[in-house]
Amino acid sequence: MLTFLARRLGAGILLLLVISLLTFVLLSIPHADVGRALLGQSAPQAAVDAKNASLGLDRSVLAQYGDWLSHAVRGDLGRSWFTGEDVWSALGTRLPVTLSLVVGVTLVTAVLSLLLGVWAAVRGGLVDRCVQVLSVVGYALPGFLVTLVVVLVFAVRLGWFPAIGYIPFTQSVSGWLSTITLPVAALSVGAVAGVAQQVRGSVLDVLQRDFVRTLRARGLPPGRVLFRHVVRNASAPALTVLGLQFVGLLGGAVLVEQIFGLPGIGSMTVQYTTRGDVPVIMGLVMVSVAGVVVVNLLVDVLVGVLNPKARVA
Repeated sequence: MLTFLARRLGAGILLLLVISLLTFVLLSIPHADVGRALLGQSAPQAAVDAKNASLGLDRSVLAQYGDWLSHAVRGDLGRSWFTGEDVWSALGTRLPVTLSLVVGVTLVTAVLSLLLGVWAAVRGGLVDRCVQVLSVVGYALPGFLVTLVVVLVFAVRLGWFPAIGYIPFTQSVSGWLSTITLPVAALSVGAVAGVAQQVRGSVLDVLQRDFVRTLRARGLPPGRVLFRHVVRNASAPALTVLGLQFVGLLGGAVLVEQIFGLPGIGSMTVQYTTRGDVPVIMGLVMVSVAGVVVVNLLVDVLVGVLNPKARVA
């Protein structure tokens, strides 16, 4: 197991290095005159050149990346070129908002997908067809359309939840729940639709295996066979899809945060990318990729626990 974890962790670290290098190189391609953007169009060229030199932009891309990487491995992601704010401080105020959405959607998706998928696979017939239709419809609906409908119905017309804004968990638990309920619901529709179908297919596949028929022939209670043996063996593929959904949510949160006015990393990404603020963009990319690596590692560990054969892959 330790070798399995070390191999996965090494692959994650290598991914971080590759993504950071590619991102830094791509950000350097436009050759935007950052000094001019900071000092204004009327600033003398000598002052602009001096500003660019102070930011290290007069050096080669690889030299700039090496300097950034040497600081990043020590936990220093630098400061924003435009605001002077420490990147970690900026991320610290935005990251809890996005994590509230992503973790909330992941939990809702895991619970509802398991219930719907197992129910459809076991009951079959009309229940199975209804779940499949709902899954296809939920997966096909555009995310922005679902979000707008949720806002119009539950916030504007019914007034059950606020349409915009965010209340931190530390300030008010009930207020925090009220501000993330609609965003989580909007993001969960497509996620539940995709994972529920995977759960259904996996459960149906396991139900047809010989060991399940053997367990039933031995007289074990149906509930024990289903939840202790069938669901456990069928959960590995579903966990993989759930991990992929988590990765997709990091991108999908951008639109939802904009619509609901949430101060998360999604809206932060849009704001700082339009400015070309490289230190902040690099910090956002690294945090996002690190989150993907951690989630994939957790999924691999859980899959390895449920299916020991996966550890040799």
